[in-house]
Amino acid sequence: MALYDAIGIGYRALRQPDARIGRAIERALGGARSVVNVGAGAGSYEPRGPGVVAAEISSRMIAQRPAGGAPVVQADAVALPFVSGAFEAATAILTVHHWSDANAGIAELARVARDTVAVLTWDPAAPGFWIADYFPEILDVDRRIFPPIDAFRGVLDDVVATVVEIPHDCSDGFLGAYWRRPDAILDADVRCAISTFAAIGGVDAGVAALARDLASGEWTRRYGALRDRTTLDLGYRLVTGRPRA
Repeated sequence: MALYDAIGIGYRALRQPDARIGRAIERALGGARSVVNVGAGAGSYEPRGPGVVAAEISSRMIAQRPAGGAPVVQADAVALPFVSGAFEAATAILTVHHWSDANAGIAELARVARDTVAVLTWDPAAPGFWIADYFPEILDVDRRIFPPIDAFRGVLDDVVATVVEIPHDCSDGFLGAYWRRPDAILDADVRCAISTFAAIGGVDAGVAALARDLASGEWTRRYGALRDRTTLDLGYRLVTGRPRA
């Protein structure tokens, strides 16, 4: 909660949901009429409809939710205030790595959903990308806090981890969104909307090194081939499964 109360300033402006990712999440929900969106933040990727409820712990994030959005309950993901099976589906979008106990939170998703759990996350077995050359702590932190895909298999049946390739012009400014736009990482406002930058602390040396490599052409020499790609698999996965009876 403290992390998002700190970085939540301006979060809604820089973390606009990307329609392509949104369509993948919508397909995963399969037309569920009652959905709880856990770790809902400012409401990105939240389905519409009278049966949708959001659960979010950070008051700063709740304050940035749009007028007319789903009703929101201030609650911790590891102790949801809903009866078992209260919803057809439960979602959690790029949030499980911030929960105080990811395994307990995943179990809560399975408890409150009757049919489907859909989680957008990052696979810590993924190799990462060029940003780790400038900020090596990022990969270390993320591999510690993102749960492995097997954590979902421990509480869900029929688990499928679908690759979510990230478009080069992704409108949702999470870490991987800038794989083809390195200049954006030089912007302090952009970094402030990426939780891992807040987690690793001092970034001045990495920012300076990236700026030098962009100015000299070294970044282009090493990674310029990425500019020919329109999407890239960076390890983001849409994990779906059925709550275990």
